[in-house]
Amino acid sequence: MTQEKNATKGIPFHLTNHVDYAADSVVSKTLLKKEVGNITLFSFDAGQGLTEHTSPFDAVVHILDGEAEITIGGKTQKVRAGEMLIMPANVPHSLHAAQRFKMLLIMIRSE
Repeated sequence: MTQEKNATKGIPFHLTNHVDYAADSVVSKTLLKKEVGNITLFSFDAGQGLTEHTSPFDAVVHILDGEAEITIGGKTQKVRAGEMLIMPANVPHSLHAAQRFKMLLIMIRSE
């Protein structure tokens, strides 16, 4: 499920309350989209994930709630609420929710 709506600029909001969990789903909400990158808020229900893929963007993942299993270049790591991880551009990666989690994804186009 994708919610394509930029956040209102100049108005504070709480990230974890800005996207809801949905049963058996991944929910994404675009907060800001520009040519040089974008900022997207996600929620993953338990058992959901994103299959292995690559991106031309370096990506910062900030886990807001729960715990994610993130695999980068074949190495899996658990990333917990409050932790961040940088995924390099053009390296295969995937995400899995052994338990539900929310994350902020900041993607920046590599040169």
